[in-house]
Amino acid sequence: MQDLVFSGVQPTSGLHIGNYIGALKQWIELQHRFPCLFCIVDLHAITVPQDPAELRRNILEVAATYLAIGVNPERSIVYVQSEVSEHAELAWMLSTIAKMGQMERMTQYKDKSEKYGDKVGLGLFSYPVLMAADILLYDTTVVPVGDDQSQHVELARDLAERFNKHFGPTFTLPQVYLQKQGARIMSLQDASKKMSKSDASGLSKILLTDDADTIRKKIMKAVTDTEPGVKFDPVHKPAVANLMTIYHQMTGQTMEVIEKTFAGKGYGDFKTALTDIVTAHIEPISKKIHAYLADPAELTRLLNTGRNKAKHLAEQKMKLVRDRMGLGRS
Repeated sequence: MQDLVFSGVQPTSGLHIGNYIGALKQWIELQHRFPCLFCIVDLHAITVPQDPAELRRNILEVAATYLAIGVNPERSIVYVQSEVSEHAELAWMLSTIAKMGQMERMTQYKDKSEKYGDKVGLGLFSYPVLMAADILLYDTTVVPVGDDQSQHVELARDLAERFNKHFGPTFTLPQVYLQKQGARIMSLQDASKKMSKSDASGLSKILLTDDADTIRKKIMKAVTDTEPGVKFDPVHKPAVANLMTIYHQMTGQTMEVIEKTFAGKGYGDFKTALTDIVTAHIEPISKKIHAYLADPAELTRLLNTGRNKAKHLAEQKMKLVRDRMGLGRS
């Protein structure tokens, strides 16, 4: 069986450099090695309250971002999750074999339930099963994710094994694809927290739609550590280590080379250099995003084409799943 990649991003607000480094940047290289499905996972987005009009705008912005970073719709399938109903159908079937205890241990649920309190719905609790369905629906073998999502890929493997044991060989077991450096980019304002789209502070994240002036402002105001010196030490100098990780990801230079480059120099020199590097990398992406958004008809055409391709694959798989479980009439 040929390897296949599945990954996706929620259309909940502007994507940032943490999303890019942790997941999106890997897609460009992966699409030249494997068949890929890159999904806009809007069903996941509604596990917390969303404004419908804003959600639809965000879907198009994420689609534009995929294309702007270099996803080629001629090589990869780009589509909207909710437009392929088999995702939700398979999620329900898998929920019948998921165990409550395992679901309660999902760290993302714990974190978000504390944040949203009484607004938490069943969907937030069970969305890891939907993520498992996303992956298993296409016999995915490679799942590029940030390290905070690896637990969910393990759940997909567990559910696949459980289903295969009870109903016969049906699903392929997926593997996590993690970066060695940069799987988790932290907030520019608090190095103890992951960079997040939902962070109220605009200074905490560099958006892929930011212009050069905005990028410069955010990097120059990024927190550093009390001890001077550009040294990669995630334990004792987490803020600088985070900025160095971004520098490494933008240039490919090792931490040792970065340390030598800025030996004897202050944080101001380092931030100035980092600003130039990030701007050179991100500003062209930002311009392309705005250009794609200026042609919504073309974005819609590409998403419709991707939906049809994904739907064809999903229908074939679900026919087998229904047969295995004894659903419907033969």
